[in-house]
Parts: sequence; C-alpha cells; structure tokens
Amino acid sequence: MIGRLIAWSARNLLLVFLCAGFSIGAGVYALRTLPLDALPDLSDVQAIVYTEYPGQAPQVVEDQVTYPLTSAMLTVPRSKVVRGFSFFGVSFVYVIFEDGVDLYWARSRVLEYLNAATKKLPPGVTPALGPDATGVGWVYQYALVAKETTLAELRSLQDWTLRYGLSKAEGVAEVASVGGFVKQYNVVVDPNRLRALGVSLKQLREAIRASNTDVGGRTVELSEFEFIVRGRGYLKSAADIEHIGLRAENGTPLLLRDVARVELGPDERRGVAELDGEGEVASAIALQRYGANALSVIDNVKAALARLAPALPKGVEIATVYDRSELIHAAIETLRRTLLEESVIVALVCAVFLMHLRSALVAIVMLPIGVLIAFAAMKAIGVGSNIMSLGGVAIAIGAMVDAAIVMIENAHKHLERASPEKPRVEIVIEAASEVGPALFFSLLVITVSFLPIFTLEAQEGRLFSPLAYTKTFAMAAAALLSVTLVPALMVVFVRGNIVAEAKNPLNRALICLYRPIIARVLKAKTATILVAVIAIVATIVPARRLGGEFMPTLNEGALLYMPTTLPGLSVTKAAELLQTQDRIIKSFPEVASVYGKAGRAATATDPAPLEMFETIIALKPKDQWRAGMTTGRLIAELDAALQFPGVSNAWTMPIKARVDMLATGIRTPIGVKIFGPDLAQMEGLARQVEAALKRVPGTASAYAERVNGGYFLDIVPDHPALARYNLMIGDVQEVIATALGGETITTTVEGRERYGVNIRYPREFRSDPQTIAREVLVPLPRGGAVPLGEVATIELTRGPTAIRTENGQLAVYVFVDVRDRDLRSYVAEAQKTVAQSVAFPCRLLCELERAVRVYAARGGAARNRRSADARDHLPAALSQFPPLDGNADRDGVPPFRARRRRLGDVDHAGSISRWRRRSASSRSPASPRRPASSC
Repeated sequence: MIGRLIAWSARNLLLVFLCAGFSIGAGVYALRTLPLDALPDLSDVQAIVYTEYPGQAPQVVEDQVTYPLTSAMLTVPRSKVVRGFSFFGVSFVYVIFEDGVDLYWARSRVLEYLNAATKKLPPGVTPALGPDATGVGWVYQYALVAKETTLAELRSLQDWTLRYGLSKAEGVAEVASVGGFVKQYNVVVDPNRLRALGVSLKQLREAIRASNTDVGGRTVELSEFEFIVRGRGYLKSAADIEHIGLRAENGTPLLLRDVARVELGPDERRGVAELDGEGEVASAIALQRYGANALSVIDNVKAALARLAPALPKGVEIATVYDRSELIHAAIETLRRTLLEESVIVALVCAVFLMHLRSALVAIVMLPIGVLIAFAAMKAIGVGSNIMSLGGVAIAIGAMVDAAIVMIENAHKHLERASPEKPRVEIVIEAASEVGPALFFSLLVITVSFLPIFTLEAQEGRLFSPLAYTKTFAMAAAALLSVTLVPALMVVFVRGNIVAEAKNPLNRALICLYRPIIARVLKAKTATILVAVIAIVATIVPARRLGGEFMPTLNEGALLYMPTTLPGLSVTKAAELLQTQDRIIKSFPEVASVYGKAGRAATATDPAPLEMFETIIALKPKDQWRAGMTTGRLIAELDAALQFPGVSNAWTMPIKARVDMLATGIRTPIGVKIFGPDLAQMEGLARQVEAALKRVPGTASAYAERVNGGYFLDIVPDHPALARYNLMIGDVQEVIATALGGETITTTVEGRERYGVNIRYPREFRSDPQTIAREVLVPLPRGGAVPLGEVATIELTRGPTAIRTENGQLAVYVFVDVRDRDLRSYVAEAQKTVAQSVAFPCRLLCELERAVRVYAARGGAARNRRSADARDHLPAALSQFPPLDGNADRDGVPPFRARRRRLGDVDHAGSISRWRRRSASSRSPASPRRPASSC
C-alpha cells in the first residue's frame, strides 16, 4: 500500500503540491495565531475566593471568614486541595482542582458552593471570586514616576484613569494596583466635645451616612419640556462633610465641625512599592487572562498605555519594571536561530555528500512544510508556542529529514545504474518504493517513542507534554511527507548530471577510513561486544551519583529576591528596609533596574503578608557584565551584600517563584509543611526543623514561619462590669471598631472617583493602653458614658499575623532555599537529618494523630521530582509499597505508612504524605511497629 501511495504521489504532482500548499497555509495561520509564552503554564486549575474584612485581626478573619469558606469548599467536586490564608483585614481561599478540569467549570462549581457559604459570614462581608487568571499571569508591571506629584495623586491616577483604560485591553483579566496612598477622608472626633454636647459616635455615624446620597423624583413637565427631578446630596469634599448638621436647638445648628475635624489622609496600607532605591512609587500589575496569548496581551497593554500617556499630568512617566515579552522574544529567537542552523546544516550535508544541489532542495523544502504541519496540529489541539513546544520541533528536525536523504541517495544509485532508455520518473518511483515502506515505519517508531511522556501528570505533565506533542506531530508529518511529498519533489528536482558516489572525493576518503575499521571489528566480535558491555557497566557508578532536578533552570533575564522578615513589621519600617535593599542592589553594575514590593497588591492572586518582600531585579545584557561574572556568582555577591539582622534571603526567578507558590503554597523550591491544631506547638517544631535543615550542605537559607510573632492589643470585655452598666458586648465592640479601628461608614462620589469616609479618635487618645482605657468612652443606654477601662481589660499580647490552613488543618511552613546542589540528593539528606534531629514527643504525637492526623510534607520542586520519578518507574514503585489500610484519598493518592518519628515525605499531587495510626486489630502483621521503648 505504501508503494502504491508513493507511485500515485510521483505521478500526480499537481494534487500533491496543492495539498502541500493547503498545509503550508494552515501552518502559517497557526504560526501567526498560536499563543506565545516563554514557558507552558504549569499552574494547577484553581479558583480563588477573596474576601475583605477591613480592620479585623487575622484570628478574627480566620474564625469568621476563612474557616467557614474553607470548610464549605472541601466538598467541591474534583477539588484536590483547599488552602486558606487569613491576614489582617483579608481572607484568601484557594481551591485547587484535578488535572483536566475546565477552569470555567471549576469557577462555576465554586460559585455554587460560595452562595451557600456566604450565609455563614458576618453581616456586610461579601466574598468575591478572583479573576480568571493565575499567579503566572503577571506578564507586565509598571510604576508611575513623578518628582512633583504626591503618592496619593499617583495612586488616584492609577486607580481611576489607567486601571480602567488597561482593563479593557484584550486578554487582560485584571489590573491590580500596589503602592502609593489611597485617599481617604478621616473624621477625627474630639471625645471631650462629644461628651459635653451629648453626641455619641453612633449618632455621628448615622448623620454622615444620611448626608451622602442622591435620589431621583421622576419627572415634571414645564413649558412642553420634560425635566427629570434629581435630589443632589453626595459628599464631594471635606467642606461638605464639615457642614453636616447633627442637630439644632432654638435655631442654632450643631455641625460636625463643632465636634470633629475632617482631614484628608491615607487609607490602611498593606502593600508598598519602591523603584531603584529612590523612594516609593505607585505601580500596577497587568494580569493575563487564563489561556490568552501572553505576547498579545503585553502588546495590548503597551498600546493602551501609549494611548493613555497624553492624558497624564505633566511630569508623570510610566516606567516598565517587568516585561515578559523580552523573555518570550529571546526564547523564540534562540529556537528560531537553532532551526535555521539545523536547516542550513542539512542543506550542506546533502550538497556535499551528493554533489547535487537540486537534490538537496528536496530535504530543504520538505523540512519547513513538516514543521508547519506540526504547528497546524498544535493549533488544532490548543497547544501553545513556548520554549518546550518549540524544543520538540528542534529535537525532531534531525530525524525528519532522514527519510528524504535516504530516498534521494537511493534514487541517485538507481539513476547511476539504470539504462538511458528507462524513463526517469519510473526510476525514481522504483527507488522510492524500494526504501519508502521501511522508512515510513521507522519514522512511525520514532514518532511513538515519546508516548511515555504523555503518562506524566500534574506539573511535570504540563511542562513536558507540549514537547512530546510537537515532537510527535513533527515526526508524524515527516512520515507522511516521506511517502507523498518527497517522491513528488524527487521527480521535480532529482534530474540532470548525477555524480556517482565513487567520484565524490569526500565519500572516497570516508570509505577508506571506514572499511579497515569495520573489517577489524567483525573479526574480533567477542572482544568488541565485551568492550561495549564494560563501557555500559562503567557508567553505572557515575549514573547513580548523578543529581536530580525537576527541570533545568531557565534564565529569565531577571532575578526575584524574596526576603522574609519577622512578623509584626510596621509598614513604615517595611518601606525603609525595602528602599535600603533596593539601593544596594541597584549599585551592582549588572543590574538595570530594581522594583521592590512589600506586602500584597490589590488582587486575589497575591496572598502576601507585609513581612514578605518581592524584588524584581532586571539584569543588563551579558555583554555589559563584568568579566567572568555569572548568574550564580552575581546571586552570591548580592546575597552577601544583603545580610540584615532578622531577614532571611531567598533567590529565584519571577516565573519559577509563581509556579512554586501556586503548586504548593511555598515560594521556595523546597519547603516543609507542618500540620496540627496548635500553632504554638507547630511553630516550636518548625524551628527545630529549621535548625536541622541549616546543617544540611547546600542550604542557602532556611526559615520557619514565626506565626505567633505578631503584636496585639487585646481588649477583653468584663462580663460582670457590663451587666452592672446594662451594656452588651456588642456595644463595646462597636466602640472599638469605630473609635480605634476607623470604620469606613460611607463613600464619597467625586466624578469617576470614589473615596472612603471613616471616623476615629485622635492619635493622642489611642496611643497606649492606659490612654485607651481612660479616654475611649462607651455610651450608656440611659445617657452618659463610661471609660472603656471600666468595662474591659486591655493588655498587650503576642499572636499570629497570618494563619494558613490546608484542607481544613492549620499549617506552618518552613521555607528552604538550595544552592549549588541538586534537589534529589538534598531532599534525601534533609529527610535523614530531620528524622534524626527532630523528634515528635511520643505522647503528643500519638494524641494528635488520633485527633487530627498531624503530618508534615515537603513541597515545591522536590515533590515534582519525586512525582516524575514515580511514573518513570511505576511497576517497581508499586512493588515496594507496604500494604495499605483503607481506601485512597479524595485526590487519588493512597495514604503511605511512614515511620512515626519521620518528619515527612514527598508526594506528587501538591498534597501531603499522610500519616495515619491504625488500630491494632486492623494492623497488618507485616507492617512495622513502633518499638515499645520509643514511647
């Protein structure tokens, strides 16, 4: 059948070339429309529930918001992990889904469960679904720079002008602002005037709310025209707020300005941005929509910024601080150059060895057509163009032209030996049919060689499947073209003076070298085989000592410096430390720009506490670096220059960091998760793990979260005292929220801009516990007021500044950065070191195991490395598992049995190696028991 197809193709040139033309057109269209990115999106399918609860402590947010939401999301279909993050004033719930789940199906399921869970939340708290984007969708970031414009004005410009203009750009899911000051109207009351004039905070709050509204009164008809009736009452300035009337006595009004002053100040800040060590800036992040073309999105954002630039105030400039398009173009250019070099080499080989330039055109023409067919297939199944998918094409190119070269050479042989009377076309058909079937099936064998790659799952599957797809498509296209287009091209190009192989001087020289060697090898068959076996055996030892990595490090052209400080850091100190670090980094000659961020941006994709810094370091081209400087050496020098007390450094790259954080919740390649019901005990264990890991060679830094390191001022109501004054706890809490917390009570409408209005006591009345107890007044039901200290106890305590949960269990993380060592050997040694150095108190471990299954897990790249290895050696791995008790977990991962005193293990689904204590009746006799002496 293959022979008949070859003959038909050689005799029907027009139809074959017409089909080739259609293939070229489809390939060119696919090439122009394929989504372009530097790397495949390795993130899991996820939906984020983002809830703001302004002014509330992390424990309050956890108890009243995060816990109800995470417990409701645990039953979402096809979800495998539910992570909760509770910070000051905000809650994040990440629902991670299984592979293959459609994003919008997942979002709709989360939305269904969210509707029911909302009823359990406090009044006025409204959760929202995050954007349809992932953390790796941070494709473009910019900062607003001006010398004569305040940070508040820059932030207003970003929020109310640029943000809306960029949000409409094609492919943009969200534009998140960070840095600067959000303008707010602060009504600072005078407690003494309030008490003297008999005005309560509640009356003041209700008066402001009632004075900020517009209404409509339908229409009236005047002089044959219709007039729409409007009642104008929006607050638009501080003067409007000051003139709000509270009451009137004998025609004399009591205005708000008589009991308070109105100031224009900043809202609560949980994020700071800084540029080049020169001071704070207002900035923003453009998030790419899930599945969109990253390069097109960036181009659209740049075009939108160019349109908006003329509307900016004089002196305001937009500075790009991160642009992924540079990395995308660099990756594509590298592969384009590689493809061109390989094509030229193929052409030269054909021309030199065949001594017939037109014959070389057969392989030269066939090669790009095969690549274009592969691109068309990629477009059909939705595989994007990135360094991995294009790498598959580069791998396949060498094998794609094999069939064409063999066919051409065989045609040359037949033309040398054929009689002059025989038609050339028949000779070509005979030559192609002789080797065509064997070549076709040999290419098919190469085509299926990458099929095991398709068994990979999760992050490693998303990384390597584009390469496997494109390599498979390219080889399949080559196999098809070898029996259709190649015979047709041979009929067109293989003609004229065919140089015999014996007349080619290069061929003669190589044959002279080859024949003596092959003759000796065939005479000494046993010795040759023995040498080959010895060579194979000799590779076993170095192969066993090879390190293991999940994937090679991609040089993104930028570094991400992610230091972590102790919790409780103020926003002022965070800004000062951030600027100092950026100034030091900018002093290095290899650095082009430095953009630092402390805390979080206004997006659901950035669950970062204030003590977590993220500094993007844009590097200059390598030709502008110091002689002998490498990326590793530069990181080492930067790390040495950035040693601050209480600061733990971590170094990575922007895309890699986002992938790690989304996969495991841990921002470093290696991490340890400790789970349990008591944060204090878990933190103590985490510190022991940190100390043990610092002793492992290759540890650049290890940092255990200080979850209970925050500073709190607790106001605890005194129930007997409340009963004596006929007060409820809600009365006290209302005063705390308003007088101390600065409750936002309404929003002004100033054209397209919106700003909050809040009420609070003056700073001097809330500066220390004694003043708060004495000066903050709680109104009594029958008039008068009582100091807060009479009905509550005020004390300074320590507590968590951030609370993390995973699948409903509290979690504490240990972040580990590794340098100059492969991950596989590091994880093995780290597990051994921790198992020997860190011991769970036996009684405590057994009790907690029974109650909530305390366990620990390593995350990040180590988990993915173990996952890929497990699938590569699946039969062997299954044979080594001990008997299992119970069914598999919800995500399909069976519960492993581990030694009780071992800290943890790595597994592949972003989950945790679960430890379960089985009852004596269900324990398998073959399973290991804890020695009696260990308890």
